[in-house]
Amino acid sequence: MEIRPTTDQDLDVFVDTLHAAFGRFPETPKDGAGAWWSALEMDRSLLAMTADGRPVGTTGAYSFELTLPGEILVPAAGVTGVGVLPSHRRQGVLSAMMRHQLAELRARGEFLSVLLASEALIYRRFGYGPATYTQRLTVPRRQGALARPRAGTTADAPTTGSVEVLRRAECGEILEAVYDRYRRAQPGALSRPHRWWALGAGQPPVSQAPRYVAVHRDADGVPDGYASYSLGESETLTVDETIALDDDVFTALARCVLGHDLVAQVVFKHVPPQHPLRWQLADFRAGQVSGDTDWLWVRLLDVPRALTSRGWFTDGELVLDVDDPFLGEHGRYLLTVRDGKADCAATDREPDLSLDVSDLGSVYLGGTAPSTLVRAGHIRANRPGAAAVADALFRAERPPHCLHWF
Repeated sequence: MEIRPTTDQDLDVFVDTLHAAFGRFPETPKDGAGAWWSALEMDRSLLAMTADGRPVGTTGAYSFELTLPGEILVPAAGVTGVGVLPSHRRQGVLSAMMRHQLAELRARGEFLSVLLASEALIYRRFGYGPATYTQRLTVPRRQGALARPRAGTTADAPTTGSVEVLRRAECGEILEAVYDRYRRAQPGALSRPHRWWALGAGQPPVSQAPRYVAVHRDADGVPDGYASYSLGESETLTVDETIALDDDVFTALARCVLGHDLVAQVVFKHVPPQHPLRWQLADFRAGQVSGDTDWLWVRLLDVPRALTSRGWFTDGELVLDVDDPFLGEHGRYLLTVRDGKADCAATDREPDLSLDVSDLGSVYLGGTAPSTLVRAGHIRANRPGAAAVADALFRAERPPHCLHWF
């Protein structure tokens, strides 16, 4: 078997092989929605070929920026299009492609890769760990009133700005600009390159499928938030995503969609865990949480470089013993944080924590507490108090969240 890079001329073969791996046929996009594969970067894709030249597996990667704690933007490879034909599964094809891809990413100088996992059991063995989470919030329209905030709180401050309802086709540039401002300050967020918007590649509102968009503007008329939504069966209004530069903007957009006429319920598809919206409802039980799931998975390719690239908010030090069984690597590192900056160097000191590289990926963005993984048996704490120190060190300024689908 040969793992070879692809060119633009391989696009059709790549797409056909990938669809065959999942037992599907490529569909013609409807209603202005772009084909999700139109944004594929063929110079970053791979095909697994049999000895007689038949394609049996695919994998690819997008060129993204990932926002780390401290509002630090770094390159990240977004792994996508991973599939193996049913006739060639459990023959080492997937492992060979993953190993080849990780080597290529390192050769490009990249120290992080990310993906959305179709199956959780598959990607942990390749060193990926779930790092951001999302959930669905359903609110019955008749129970959608927001409570009056306590006097003197931030939420009680006079609101400024306005909301305007537009069609998706009228506000593509606004969506692109607002999302870009949002993702630069949100840990865990990925960039959406311009070509994605131009091609309509992906899910709404990136695709140009018909949607209404509630656009919020600040007091100066500058867009600073939006909610993309559609009204479907059973009088359900579904919000594809809500992007807001602060909580007041989110509240204004939520109030707009929750007040929509002729709607039985409003479904917010991607809400960060612990988001205040549920607490803002006058009837706390009105907000029904479902679909609580992982979203972005993170894989570290260079542990010292990754740890020294993110921002830190507590001083301290830890010795991390990191095992990377898929790549057959092992390292022990002294992580020292002072004044928001980290130094990470190899050491022979006794480790405070022993962990798999996939677990380091899970805690890297601050969305998973190291102590949780200690209690779950993933991470071994080698001295009392080590987990508490790790919790304090790895926390982010705000919970990481990723909305982008790829």
